[in-house]
Amino acid sequence: MNYINKLEMPDTTKPILLFEEDDYQIYWLGLNQESAFRVNVYLIKSGDEAVIVDPGNRNFFEPIKKEVEDILGGVEKVVGAIFCHQDPDVAASIIDWLEIRPDMKVITTPRTNVLLPFYGIKKEYDFFDVTKENFVFKNKKYIEFIEAPFLHFPGAFTTYCPTSKFLFSGDIFAALDIEWSLIVEDFETHKMAMDLFSKDYFASNIATRGFAMKIENKDIEAVLPQHGSILPQKFVKDSIEYLKELQCGLDLIYPYLKD
Repeated sequence: MNYINKLEMPDTTKPILLFEEDDYQIYWLGLNQESAFRVNVYLIKSGDEAVIVDPGNRNFFEPIKKEVEDILGGVEKVVGAIFCHQDPDVAASIIDWLEIRPDMKVITTPRTNVLLPFYGIKKEYDFFDVTKENFVFKNKKYIEFIEAPFLHFPGAFTTYCPTSKFLFSGDIFAALDIEWSLIVEDFETHKMAMDLFSKDYFASNIATRGFAMKIENKDIEAVLPQHGSILPQKFVKDSIEYLKELQCGLDLIYPYLKD
């Protein structure tokens, strides 16, 4: 069941269950942050295995680890972590996670994987290449990956979960907002918060429109970005149209080069 539409004034100081079906759950992991540049971390649990989505920076490692332990009963069930790109707000805690889970899979693109060792990783790790295959859990549930080049990194990608129909979008659909809520309630207002991020970080309308075309026929129940608020199903179509029309990056820097 998708719980996103049922959440009213959720307690965002602790993990929140967003989806549940049999032995498959998805959680938002709560972090107290007084910042417009708020970071979201998610946990996908499938049977006795779990994957962390964009585990965050090193300052968040201990509180995120504690929440993962509370949900799973320990960290042994963490079999992988997804890194939508290499920026520190997404990936810096990879050092700490590999310290306690050296066998976990680092789930990302080759372009991101080239840069991750520069955080100070000294040992080899198990790299899972999202450009080649889906990630399949032991209970046969799986997640798939949609590449999103130049949004805002050449090797960026998003993660789609067919079981929940959730799209973990990384920096795409990110928003900057002090007046934060977990779930978007007013899309027109939220567009202004997305503009504050998207117009500066994304390469061009070609990049945003190209990705929008990739996902416009996907069955998406919610969009879960790494910054800002979750977009429920009623705003998914509006969000895709937003990407199609967005003028950003090079469109704004070099407007005189447009045809």
